[in-house]
Amino acid sequence: EFLVVSGHKMCGPTGSGFLYGKRDVLAGMPPWQGGGEMIDEVFLEKSTYADPPGRFEAGTPAIAQVIGLGAACDYLSAIGMDRVYEYECLLGQYLYDQLHKVAGVTVYGPRPGPDGKGRAALTAFNHESIQHSDLSTFMDMEGVAIRSGHHCTQPLHRELGVSGSCRASTYLYTTLADVDNFIDRLQGTITMFASLEDSQDLMSD
Repeated sequence: EFLVVSGHKMCGPTGSGFLYGKRDVLAGMPPWQGGGEMIDEVFLEKSTYADPPGRFEAGTPAIAQVIGLGAACDYLSAIGMDRVYEYECLLGQYLYDQLHKVAGVTVYGPRPGPDGKGRAALTAFNHESIQHSDLSTFMDMEGVAIRSGHHCTQPLHRELGVSGSCRASTYLYTTLADVDNFIDRLQGTITMFASLEDSQDLMSD
């Protein structure tokens, strides 16, 4: 019945996006917000509302952001979403496989299917001896941006028995060399933490 699109996940400005709904469903829904351009007629006793989509577009819209979102749609359409999908499958498969080679790392989620299909071009993971937020902080200092936390999936992390995880994400502007750099910096950061643990052991001795 509905399709929700977040602009910043498709090269558009932050805070932009759109909601698509079937016209008959939208026509049966009341407005969720009052303001200019969403009314039909206003009386002291009552108001009537514009037909969809106008009744859901109260007040001044985010004009500049939506223009940017339109440009992002044109950009992706010119590339071709089939090509974007195939490239993301390639990246996702490569990222998953390379992370599996890193000692001490647990990779969450199913293995990609044939040709990298069956999962998104991102990977959530943890290291056996490094807290996820510590790992992401030191990776940032190495110039590699990954996310840490529960990624809006607290119930899943409870099921996994972990407080959170790291997540490495790719997109159409990511290259295989970027993934290699990420893996190299990750291994270097893990080595740095291991050396700290060794130093602490020597001091305790």
